[in-house]
Amino acid sequence: MITDRVQDAAPRLGEVPAYLYDLPALDEHASAVRRALGGVELYYAVKANPDAELLRVLAGHVDGFEASSAGEHAHVTTLFPGKPVALGGPGKTDAELRLPHHRIHVESPNELRRLLATGLEADVLLRLNPDLPVEGAALTMSGPFGMDEQGVAECLPLFTERVRLRGLHTHLASGLDAPQLLTLAKALLDNGHDEVNLGGGMAVSYAAPESRFDWAAYGAGLAALRGGKRLRIEPGRALTAYCGYYVTRVVDVKRVRGEAYAILLGGTHHLRTPATKGHDQPFTILPTGAGPGLADEPITFVGQLCTPKDVFSRKIVTSARVGDTVVFEMAGAYAWNISHHDFLMHPKPAFHHLRA
Repeated sequence: MITDRVQDAAPRLGEVPAYLYDLPALDEHASAVRRALGGVELYYAVKANPDAELLRVLAGHVDGFEASSAGEHAHVTTLFPGKPVALGGPGKTDAELRLPHHRIHVESPNELRRLLATGLEADVLLRLNPDLPVEGAALTMSGPFGMDEQGVAECLPLFTERVRLRGLHTHLASGLDAPQLLTLAKALLDNGHDEVNLGGGMAVSYAAPESRFDWAAYGAGLAALRGGKRLRIEPGRALTAYCGYYVTRVVDVKRVRGEAYAILLGGTHHLRTPATKGHDQPFTILPTGAGPGLADEPITFVGQLCTPKDVFSRKIVTSARVGDTVVFEMAGAYAWNISHHDFLMHPKPAFHHLRA
């Protein structure tokens, strides 16, 4: 369910579709995560949502930012000069290898050789992609990401006084709960390196938004496993997903071969998440409409795009009238920034930020 603050604001946004970010909610959530982690370093993975206002809130709670491109690097270093930045991502260009950073996550022996060829100083974490079982993950980071143990061994003799090995970076999967991540952490921390970045991957449930990742248990578990190592994590979705909403309006209702549809302004070119993950995006309907309607029946909510894949949620038993406001929850991460904005050249959504 949406908060009273969002329920009050959504119908008054004016033109929709629009994104609505609840900054006080983000501040509260990030503060709780920071407290739970104790001495574990917290970086935010900018790829999840680079909105400047969200980043300004997070900057007060995180130790640094993880950027995966020159564009993300320029964005965060302009907003927060001097804030530590870790540079990750596969396929770094020569220009990206020259960017200033606190840590650089090297993905391959060849990338390390190219970094050495720049002649610059660098502090490196080798991205390890170990052969560990990851059960129940929503997404596994296998294939081209990082390197296996043979690749890491090939890198070890290459380090110099200017390009220094600091430890390992690992990010094996997404969508894992605290016990699963702690099991992986125990295996990954059993190495000879004094610094380890465990990445992100904390579970976010779109089917049960009220069920959140157990940060307290995760923090306590990491404290027990740490053993004096410098430990860092890089969550993205699990920090910002809950503070974002995509607000739109029902523009038409109809039945086709007995199936009920509500057509909404906008679509998955604004909010790609349900199409990408294949789920029903949770939503709340605010009864602001006075037009034709559908009542107490399974309704599929779709957008304005000329494709049958433009679906937000399928066959949800509810009621909807033309003119009703629909507030999609869990739209604060991997939403607008991963969407194909220019398909059909519809207007882009507005952006609003709720403040304390």
